[in-house]
Amino acid sequence: MVTDIKSGLRDCVQALEARAVMGMLPDRPRLLALGEPTHAEDTLLDVRNDLFRQLVEEGYRTIAIESDCMMGLVVDDYVTTGEGTLDDVMARGFSHPDIGLGASAANRELVRWMRAYNEGRPAGERLRFAGFDGPLEMAAAASPRGALTALHDYLSTHLGPDLLPRTEQKLDHLLGSDDRWTEPAAMFDPARSIGRSAEARELRLLVDDLSALLDSHTPRLIAETSRDGWDRARLYARTATGLLRYHFWMADTSPHRMTWLVSLRDRMMADNLLALAERGPAMVHAHNGHLQRNRSTMWMSGLPVEWWSAGALVSARLGKEYAFLATALGTLRHRGVDAPPPDTVEGLLYALPEQRLLLDAPRLATTLGAEPPAPRVSPYYGYASLDPAQLALSDGIVFIKDVPSMAR
Repeated sequence: MVTDIKSGLRDCVQALEARAVMGMLPDRPRLLALGEPTHAEDTLLDVRNDLFRQLVEEGYRTIAIESDCMMGLVVDDYVTTGEGTLDDVMARGFSHPDIGLGASAANRELVRWMRAYNEGRPAGERLRFAGFDGPLEMAAAASPRGALTALHDYLSTHLGPDLLPRTEQKLDHLLGSDDRWTEPAAMFDPARSIGRSAEARELRLLVDDLSALLDSHTPRLIAETSRDGWDRARLYARTATGLLRYHFWMADTSPHRMTWLVSLRDRMMADNLLALAERGPAMVHAHNGHLQRNRSTMWMSGLPVEWWSAGALVSARLGKEYAFLATALGTLRHRGVDAPPPDTVEGLLYALPEQRLLLDAPRLATTLGAEPPAPRVSPYYGYASLDPAQLALSDGIVFIKDVPSMAR
């Protein structure tokens, strides 16, 4: 049986190239998602960069990563127009400093290459960059001020202030000090959140009115600004709405509080991805858990939390126009992850000679049979191993045999 599986594995293996990915999929996806099983490893980002460069030759023009959608606008402005400097963009254009997105050499190289590629090209041919995560960190959520005031300014400038339900001064009064919104203690103590204050409730109604105004005047706004300008205003509206929802549930005291919070984060991700899909083919990169089609699970405060990931939400809407490649690793020795046991999926793949592989996931699931191997148990909490029972829900598996330590 083991011999049959090893023989069948060879039939599933392809070179890790964009053309092989396209040939493996039944349709050209509008969103091609590449997951990673752990963060803060430039080797994985180098693989992402290589694949994106090849996908550009296949007509893809946008890359979206698991970073703050508002901060990502700084990067997009730089790669499309040259606004700012590379050092400044790396400092201000990436979130999640705990995993070093802005300090990553691979992220820096991606931004540099995209700017060089765009130099001298007409607007319609330029590459675009997007963050698709909400303005959320592990310890706090951002104030809605940035997104809400940007939306208010856009509508006031192009429609006139008389149509707006609140003045800029009233908006500033309702928002108050940003410190009230970003209070770190609120992540674990609902009583420290202002998400259910009278001001926060009024802001939720205000954002709803401003969003309705934005949608109602779509023809005029696109004609007077541009499709990109209107799209950016929609991003402001989505972000302000999502943040106010998130803060509302940070103030919740029920047992479902954390389920709401993780669900809302992925909902924000999904909404941003669906908006990007309207613009044209895009490559997406984030943790496997945010991009997979099956329900995501984790333990928080000793309790299980389950929710639908951004990938599951987007896949339900886009169908075959969404494709997901899950990445798995052989070793991550500097994190204590040594060679996988031979009776796991990763162990079977590790026995193959290639350093990097692409595998047809549904075909791999069929090869492994009705009783798949046992899941690999990772000694490092930051590495999520493959779930053998869910292989068929991925379109492909990217396997990287050994990930070396890379100094920041």
